[in-house]
Amino acid sequence: MSKENTNASSIVSKVWAFCQTLRDDGVGYGDYLEQLTYLLFLKMADEYTKPPHNRTMPIPSEFAWETLTNKSGSELESHYNIMLRELAKEKGILGQIFVKSQNKIQDPAKLYKLIALINAESWILMGVKDKGDIYEGILEKNAEDTKSGAGQYFTPRPLIKAMVECLQPEPMKTIADPACGTGGFFLAAYDWIVENRNLDKEAAKFLKYETFFGNEIVASTRRLALMNLFLHNIGDIDSDNFISPNDSLITDSGTRFDYILANPPFGKKSSMTFTNADGEQEKEDLTYNRQDFWVTTSNKQLNFVQHIRTMLKTTGQAAVVLPDNVLFEGGVGETVRKKLLETTDLHTILRLPTGIFYANGVKANVLFFDGKPSSKEPWTKEVWVYDYRTNVHHTLKKNPLKLSDLKDFIDLYKSGNRAKRKETYNAETNPEGRWRKFGYDEIIARDKTSLDITWLKDKSLADLDNLPDPDELALDIVENIEAGLESFRAIITSLKN
Repeated sequence: MSKENTNASSIVSKVWAFCQTLRDDGVGYGDYLEQLTYLLFLKMADEYTKPPHNRTMPIPSEFAWETLTNKSGSELESHYNIMLRELAKEKGILGQIFVKSQNKIQDPAKLYKLIALINAESWILMGVKDKGDIYEGILEKNAEDTKSGAGQYFTPRPLIKAMVECLQPEPMKTIADPACGTGGFFLAAYDWIVENRNLDKEAAKFLKYETFFGNEIVASTRRLALMNLFLHNIGDIDSDNFISPNDSLITDSGTRFDYILANPPFGKKSSMTFTNADGEQEKEDLTYNRQDFWVTTSNKQLNFVQHIRTMLKTTGQAAVVLPDNVLFEGGVGETVRKKLLETTDLHTILRLPTGIFYANGVKANVLFFDGKPSSKEPWTKEVWVYDYRTNVHHTLKKNPLKLSDLKDFIDLYKSGNRAKRKETYNAETNPEGRWRKFGYDEIIARDKTSLDITWLKDKSLADLDNLPDPDELALDIVENIEAGLESFRAIITSLKN
């Protein structure tokens, strides 16, 4: 292991050890991560003011990093509280990172220790990859804390990398995510472009400042995304931020993008909470009345599919993680599928296994489709399906998803040369082949134009001598029950309506 890697992992160990101490005081991963974000940002801003950078930073002198390192006890706590409140009023990424910030560390001695921990390292001199990996590692730990619900913002990184590998983004083109969470898709796309494309000065500048655009409505998650991008060399302290706090579904911004990579929230219903006349809180389904949508619905995922299609340039490419219900739901779901097949080239579906997301009971897929200009004829000619779900068992702890697990799919995808695709499925010679194509007419003829297509035999139902481990079976049962409950809730909601 290189000296740099050893140094980075030792910092991760220190940061984590202290996180555990704070957890004993009731400070969760999310709260700890927020405090770490504020302090890291201020420390790095301070490092930029020193040689060899000698930059002028937009942080008022009364809130410079030294003002934290030379105080302790109640004086430190009071100063830190005022600092958070005042920095939220600043412009650019600085103000955005501190917006609605609060001190969650109630023990001044522990706040002092965290400041000392961060002060001991030179973060700017650390490689972009090192400091970025430290932060990503902490984000993943935060996602594992399922009680906080943070997992819904965290897409498995191997899946993200596989999606980027299939799209293979070009430099000098824009990349958007209308529900960007902590920015995982942006980081993977950034890394892939840096490692696989030759960037001249103009292209490097475009990648840093003009490539990425996202939306994230949860303030704390958006803050983590901004910091995540900053630590990965995307944007700068005093540049405009790329991540809007607005609900992307409300309106068409008019901007069109070259690539869209997204994993919209898993919840099916869009809703808003309000207080009724009796002072009780109630939820009401939220529908988006947009002229560019094919259907009006409160189903969040169907709205995201319609919105992403609008955002995409006619030469653009999209890869979107969507739950099973988008593939088979009737009524408005069928309308959306038909329109998607007609107006875009929906060329590939990757069926994902259960047990790879932090949220339980999720059965999801990746839909790959290309934007197209208006036409009288449907753009989709054939849909290629890769079934990486049947007879595949992953668990977060014992057998987490790895990039190598998706290598077969990436190779068969034939990025940039889809005409050379070949099926691995053959009814006679290879009925177990996972890669199979279906013509447009075949799909349109299916009940409700369902894209929920399976052909492999589930071996766990037939081979009693080779059953999966009991914990895998138990997880499958839990996931199926939870997926069933979600379907029943949807039926009850539709009956009420």
